[in-house]
Amino acid sequence: MQALVRHKLRLFNSNFNSLFRISSSSYLHSSSAPLNSLASSSTATNSFTAPWSTIQRRGNRVFASDIRVGNTIGKQGRIYEVLKVDHSQEGRGKATIKVELRDVLQGTKVTQRLGTNEDFEKAYVQEKTFMYMCTDQDGTIVLMDNDTLDQIEVSKDLFGKNSSYIQDEMKVKVQFYDDKPISASVPKRVICTVKEVIAATPRNKKVILDNGPTIEVPPHIVAGDAILVNTEDDCYIERAKA
Repeated sequence: MQALVRHKLRLFNSNFNSLFRISSSSYLHSSSAPLNSLASSSTATNSFTAPWSTIQRRGNRVFASDIRVGNTIGKQGRIYEVLKVDHSQEGRGKATIKVELRDVLQGTKVTQRLGTNEDFEKAYVQEKTFMYMCTDQDGTIVLMDNDTLDQIEVSKDLFGKNSSYIQDEMKVKVQFYDDKPISASVPKRVICTVKEVIAATPRNKKVILDNGPTIEVPPHIVAGDAILVNTEDDCYIERAKA
């Protein structure tokens, strides 16, 4: 009797161990696939949701056909600001682009003709807004950061011809490259006062503004009028509203 009981116990233990091994193997096999799948899915998701800053970095290239006025590009080890862009095509020849560039460090200008497929390094610049404070006798302009109240000094040349439009407490923008100011701009629309009428026809008048530029205005504008001027092309927009 005892021998029969021991025999049944051995059979039970043997069957139980076999069943446990099979169940464990099946569980591990079935659970490993979802884990691997989840890991792959997580990796793919991370690559798509990675911050754009990990992709956007120096060395990015742009074609000449994509260049616009105001862009900053790297060419032959120099940094240039694009001043003018003129697309043209001569007969059946290839399309070309005539660009006027300003070396942002030396201030010199150069005009070049480029093929549309020529590529350049895109120079990333930071733009900040400042308030105009004053201009020193040597032409140095003092600006203030309204957020931090810190003051910086920049050359008047950074504004180009538009330096004449700068007014007290005007908000201007300065572009920085590697923490160095490379260019600056005034608002696109500025209120100026007509200082003097120097010529008149039935269709328009030529006037001198209080800040220096000479522009054409409609016949009804007279000396002393405040007018709105487009600083990009020095053109009359309308009489300033009171």
